[in-house]
Amino acid sequence: MKALRANGQILHVADEGARDGLPVVFSNSLGTDFRLWDLMLPHLPSGLRLIRYDKRGHGLSTCPDGPYSIEDHRRDLEGVLDQLGIKQAVIVGLSVGGMITQALAAARPDLARGLVLCDTGHVIGPPEIWDARVDAIQKGGIGSLSDAILERWFSTNFHRDRAEELALWRGMLTRTPVEGYIGTCRAIQKADLTEATRRLAMPTICVVGSEDGATTPDLVRSTAALLGTECIEIEGAGHLPCVEAPAVLADIIKTFLQENGFDGSRAAV
Repeated sequence: MKALRANGQILHVADEGARDGLPVVFSNSLGTDFRLWDLMLPHLPSGLRLIRYDKRGHGLSTCPDGPYSIEDHRRDLEGVLDQLGIKQAVIVGLSVGGMITQALAAARPDLARGLVLCDTGHVIGPPEIWDARVDAIQKGGIGSLSDAILERWFSTNFHRDRAEELALWRGMLTRTPVEGYIGTCRAIQKADLTEATRRLAMPTICVVGSEDGATTPDLVRSTAALLGTECIEIEGAGHLPCVEAPAVLADIIKTFLQENGFDGSRAAV
């Protein structure tokens, strides 16, 4: 267990793999902690330095009073990289983690060698969607929305065939601190990264599950078009392809690293 102080928060961090390997940093979705990536990591190439963290208000990290902004989350991630002495990394962001990734790349392009944007967008949802979600949680807790959220997270087949795992994901979701969840909802609600993302110039790829009910394939394709890059659709996966199709997503990341000359590189640290 590793704890780092970054941007006034204590963040729970996992820093694994080769110390001199290419740093690959993972930023996860609303209502999850860094265990989100557990099933995928064994499928990635050896020799990488793999860094995960619980964003503020999630997992074991501190939960300050909200609301938060994407800039708050961006500065948290920037602080993690600074504390670890990392000057460049490939960053993999999913959902709000993808928004944090876009914001970091815009503010600190020197830190971002490449981006893998999974099931995310430059804008996610009209503001009234987030007002309704916050209102429902304030009245009934996260559990009152868990069925609807899990429907968007996972495919029909996952719900049918992997009920035991589904129960664990429900537990992760409902145990997220309410203040952290609502604070991050407000960060997503206020974030419009359109112009900043349009200007990003580092190698980037977008990925989406074909059954994603949270950030739909159309949304992710629109973000890819903004970036002038490819959008790969993972057939049969929902909002969390690292859970439903870990080997497929890992292979996409591996190919991205190889095609951009990152696979055998040593990053400046």
